[in-house]
Amino acid sequence: MLNEIYKDADQRMHKSTTALHQALIKIRTGRAHPSLLDHINVSYYGADVPLHQAANVSIEDARTIAVTPFDRSMIQAIEKAIMTSDLGLNPVTAGTVIRVPLPALTEERRRDLVKVVHTEGESGKIAIRNIRRDANTTAKELLKDKAITEDEERQAEQRIQELTDKHIAAVDEQVAVKEKELMEI
Repeated sequence: MLNEIYKDADQRMHKSTTALHQALIKIRTGRAHPSLLDHINVSYYGADVPLHQAANVSIEDARTIAVTPFDRSMIQAIEKAIMTSDLGLNPVTAGTVIRVPLPALTEERRRDLVKVVHTEGESGKIAIRNIRRDANTTAKELLKDKAITEDEERQAEQRIQELTDKHIAAVDEQVAVKEKELMEI
């Protein structure tokens, strides 16, 4: 029973760190990266599909993403989807290729993005702590139902705390790496 609690808590904490990683990828660093456009959906013959299913997304140079639609009729829809996204990018169409230039980040904008990164990191930590609380509550209920002993409950809390510490350290590491990446010129 306790192993199920550990496994569930570990899986949920891992999902939280993965979600943080996905959120941090969206925060641009001034360098072009195809994953920057991953969350953009395009209306493709009446259905919303991820951009990478409607076009080939590649890097042209350090500050330019090239998007080549599989279907020429999709150029305007893809351009509109990129323009209306939360990234604040202005695509330029040249024939069958849509170029998305990334403007250089100012020092002030970098500091603002670092604050956003720290906020995302704190949200990830809160999610992990909530998972710890749920797991500890489950262990306490098992003790109350006399399914486990007090010693087993204490050991469970200790092991859950170790899992929490491990995942919070992973969150801190992700935030530090992204902050360093943002502050590079």
